[in-house]
Amino acid sequence: MAVDPLTAKILAQIAVQAATDEQARKRLLIIILGPAIALLLLIALILYILTSPLSIFAEWAMRDELAAIEDLQINYGYNQMLGIYEQDYIEGSGQSYEGVMFTDGGMEVVYYNQLDERWANVMYGQSSTIGEAGCGPTSMSIVISTLTGEAHDPIELSRWSVENGHRCEGNGSYHSLIPGAAEGYGLSCEGDLTAQDIVDALSGGKLVVAIMSKGHFTTGGHFIVLRGVTAEGKILVADPAGHRRSNQEWDLSLIINEARKGAAAGGPFWAISN
Repeated sequence: MAVDPLTAKILAQIAVQAATDEQARKRLLIIILGPAIALLLLIALILYILTSPLSIFAEWAMRDELAAIEDLQINYGYNQMLGIYEQDYIEGSGQSYEGVMFTDGGMEVVYYNQLDERWANVMYGQSSTIGEAGCGPTSMSIVISTLTGEAHDPIELSRWSVENGHRCEGNGSYHSLIPGAAEGYGLSCEGDLTAQDIVDALSGGKLVVAIMSKGHFTTGGHFIVLRGVTAEGKILVADPAGHRRSNQEWDLSLIINEARKGAAAGGPFWAISN
């Protein structure tokens, strides 16, 4: 059916007015609800921040800083905690290494293991046991007992470390433990060693304490003792957390590459003699 022009014009005007009114209603609804929605979102954000301040701060404000701290602990060998599910802990727990000596490096070396049942559960400071964090005192027990010819076990050295300010609570031992304990027990200590210095020291009857970073010896930081050098130039070690590793021969280049980089004064190698 044909629609006359006047009717068509009126119908078009009605349609346009209806569309305009719909748009106006939508705009009015947005104007009314917009501030309310914004306010609700703001309240939700405030509540989320108040209920999760640590995660928000860590993820937003301190993400880079926390990563830097973790890298520092690993690369500088302070993170010396040995987890109870790590292979070293599983292998060493409940074992006794009483009377173990190494004689294949040109000198008799007394061996102590931090996981030895005689002291593994003895506290080292306030937050950890010798088994968990005592690689530093145990390494110095090996060195001091060997060079003085007198028994000085990890319990004694752990107490000495705490009393003399070398315990790093929550991690392990400050690196100052090495020269500090050497001097405290009347031994000579020399740091800043080159690769040739290490070989010369071991060939000359000295022991070398090394601080290792992540690699073959540790997942974080770890004190070990270098106890000799073979005719082929391989390095023998006394690892206070790994008796198995102590019976292996190691490339000096591997030890140097995995030792703590960017050392502070003296590290990551110290030669100790009587």
